[in-house]
Amino acid sequence: MKKTAKKEPNQKKIAELVKSLLIELGEDPEREGLKKTPERVAKSLTYLTRGYRQSVKTVVNGAYFTSGTNHMVILKNIELYSMCEHHMLPFYGSCAIGYISKGKVLGVSKLARIVDMYARRLQIQERLTEQIADAIMKEANAEGVGVVIKAKHLCMMMRGVEKQNSEMVTSAVLGSFRSDEKVRGEFLSLVNG
Repeated sequence: MKKTAKKEPNQKKIAELVKSLLIELGEDPEREGLKKTPERVAKSLTYLTRGYRQSVKTVVNGAYFTSGTNHMVILKNIELYSMCEHHMLPFYGSCAIGYISKGKVLGVSKLARIVDMYARRLQIQERLTEQIADAIMKEANAEGVGVVIKAKHLCMMMRGVEKQNSEMVTSAVLGSFRSDEKVRGEFLSLVNG
């Protein structure tokens, strides 16, 4: 059975919901500064959650290249922006990906696009890290994969415990990155170096 793409969100309905929310919060959605806010928020949320309407297959778009070596490939400092699913507040940071290919490599931009696809959904950082690692492992048919994400969460900074300098670090290691301590050590030293 063929999978159909998820439809675009109904922007008019989202705008109506935002208008109701503004009223519930005690605001006047008809005042000058808020007149177009519901529509702006609808567009913004549609953009920030576009990952739901993407798939790894379309993001990678066949960008596989034959490689005669099986050396470690690392891309680090990939900027990421996501929203926590608990408070719908942003978290942001960087991602590092490493993998050892078995004859084929992914186009380098595709690694960043996979990060964006999963980040542009309501997320928790732990799951985001695992999803990226799983996708790279499968798409690259890799011997091993490592992913490290370092991020700051506005739900921790703006509300709740209000810890301005806290940074969450998560990692996922698969295949040889999990089973071989030397491979894992090389990845971590190159990512942190």
